[in-house]
Amino acid sequence: MCNSNLKETNEMELLFDASSENEGFSRVAVAAFMTGLNPTLEEVSDVKTAVSEAVTNAIIHGYGFVKQEEEVKNKIRLHCSTQGKNIRISVEDKGVGIEDVHKAMEPLFTTKPELERSGMGFAFMEAFMDEVQVYSVVGEGTRVVMEKTLGKDCE
Repeated sequence: MCNSNLKETNEMELLFDASSENEGFSRVAVAAFMTGLNPTLEEVSDVKTAVSEAVTNAIIHGYGFVKQEEEVKNKIRLHCSTQGKNIRISVEDKGVGIEDVHKAMEPLFTTKPELERSGMGFAFMEAFMDEVQVYSVVGEGTRVVMEKTLGKDCE
């Protein structure tokens, strides 16, 4: 069912600890946020998977080599906005950054083979979202921006 009376814009932002239990929280938060766009179950599943991959990358690769101070936890910033039928999601860390973004986005490439990482995180994000952009500076962190238009079959 298509909803042409969608609120024009909406946004939310979360800041949470870079720990694995918050990966599930981020998925649910984004799913709840996007309900106003009346997404299909498949669209919700696609977005949740992409968010999961981006947050997991931030935890494992962004902060994997950074020693965490006892009183200052490493954080992940999740920002979501909607405009019309479009959702834009940004996942940002202040970790080690990515030396070669193009190489990191190649399927099967991983910097953590000892953890049996598949190297498919960015490939999954690209498969489930319409657009994925990665901005990174070594020593300063990474921001992954993903966009998807919902309800394309309604046009």
